[in-house]
This record gives sequence, C-alpha cells and structure tokens, in this order.
Amino acid sequence: MKVVGILSSPRGKKSNTLKLMDAALEGAAEAEAEVEAIDIAKLKIKYCIACDSCHEKGECTIKDDFNLVMGKLLAADGIILSSPNYITNVTAQLKTLFDRSPLMVHEQLFEGKYGFSLTTAGSGEVDFVLDIMNNYMKTCGGNTIGGVGCAMSQGPSALETAIEKSREMGKDLVKAINDKRQYPEQEAAQKTWRERFKYVLLANKDRWTHNCDYWMEKGWIQK
Repeated sequence: MKVVGILSSPRGKKSNTLKLMDAALEGAAEAEAEVEAIDIAKLKIKYCIACDSCHEKGECTIKDDFNLVMGKLLAADGIILSSPNYITNVTAQLKTLFDRSPLMVHEQLFEGKYGFSLTTAGSGEVDFVLDIMNNYMKTCGGNTIGGVGCAMSQGPSALETAIEKSREMGKDLVKAINDKRQYPEQEAAQKTWRERFKYVLLANKDRWTHNCDYWMEKGWIQK
C-alpha cells in the first residue's frame, strides 16, 4: 500500500503545515504503509493553458513536473493534501496543480482512492481551506476521511494537538483503505455529478474523444 503526501508551502522546512504532514505520514508508516512526501513548491508546474489535449488525447502537452506528480498520485492508494491558509485559500502552488487536473476530474481517476487534508492558519479560518482540498479529492472521484487544521494564534499547545491528530488520521487512512470503507454521501454526490457531466461530454463528443471513450468503457455513457 502506498500513501503520498503533497506539500505546497513555500516555507520549506520552516512550514508549520509540514509538521502536520510529517506526523500524518509517520502514522501511515506505523500502520505499515509505504509513504512518500512530494514538495510541489520545489517543482516546476506551469499554469493550465486550456488546450483540451487532456480531453482529446488523455495527456497534458505541457512538459514539466506535473506529469511526474500526477503519476505518483495515480499509483497511490492514499493521498494526503496539505496547504497553509493563504488569503482564505490554498497556496498558488497547490491551486496550479488542481488547475492542471481536468483529466482527473472528468475521468474520475481517483476512484477507489482515499485521502484527507491538512492546513495551518494564523487565524481560525481552517475549515474552508480543508474543504477546498477535500472537495478536490472528491471531485476527482476519491473518498476523503476528513482533515486536520490548526489556528496558530491558539499557541504551541494547539499545534501539538494538531500534530497528534494528524498522526492518528494517518493511521486511520490506512485502515480506511484496507477496509474499503464506504462513504454513501460522497458516493451519492459523485454519482449525481457523473449524471450531470455526461451531458457535457455528449455535447463535446466530437472533440473530447478520450474522455468519451473512457466513459463508455466504464459504462457511464452508452455508445
């Protein structure tokens, strides 16, 4: 079993969010998962140019580190996303990774994967940022088991508590994967999304050939 953690803070080793990620991956490793951390702030990931190649050919034409990162995520069983709160949002580095992901969204390529999210904030605004990351996981077809956030204004003890919660959630992620845990509400929302999105595909079937072929193979639309 493989669990991959995505770091997106430009602060590197000074990042408080990194402390949560380290604990989460330690927990997953203690539960006997193979773990890997990827710091996308150190990688070269360009902006999406909306060329439609991913829809037409199933691949991104931009040659940078995005394909390397996404290849690791697609090979993983568990995904942990992390970002500090930057103006009530994720960092630009993580948002750019999300923006390059229409293939993962449109073909639901995280189906069968589990994940959760981590954030730190100077103030108490953590839930909104966690929701952004968890919604990405769910929109790509995966399941999320929750998230851990820490308001740094609450002092060192709050960070220590968040670190311990992150470690326990890392363990629980492995258990969710092993148990093939069911999340009926998330699965119902994904089914509803697919039901709506099939009409978008059918409207673009002459151009989005890869997406349409994939959906037909999955049985989500008829030939």
